[in-house]
Amino acid sequence: MVTVSGVLVLVTGTPSQAAVSCSGTVSYNKNYGPGELTIYYNSSNGGTNSACFYHQGAAYGVAAPTYVRTYRCTQTSGEGQPCTIAASSSADSGNYAYYAGPRGVTGAANYCVAAEGYIEWQGFTYYISSGRQGC
Repeated sequence: MVTVSGVLVLVTGTPSQAAVSCSGTVSYNKNYGPGELTIYYNSSNGGTNSACFYHQGAAYGVAAPTYVRTYRCTQTSGEGQPCTIAASSSADSGNYAYYAGPRGVTGAANYCVAAEGYIEWQGFTYYISSGRQGC
């Protein structure tokens, strides 16, 4: 909650969501069918990792159910292995034409992160799970 010139302004989203974006250093990227999951890292807020799930190919620019979510793991090593979740972003799920996200977690400088996402396209669900990354 912020007061500006005597007017009460409600700011939605958590601080971790306010700091995330689909930009930074790419720490993970995988394509599957018409979708692409990308995890980004930047050093703000004790290490911020955010993810976006992009449409590609024939799905680019076409509205389709798309989802993404990011996790901070309890682990500090073991890239590609399953993540024991310490913190989670909110999910971004909707009928998007270009991408879902960004969704991110902060305080990840010394921890692995993981992300998952999907696109439903022409009767199929193309799901990508990163496993632990950025360890």
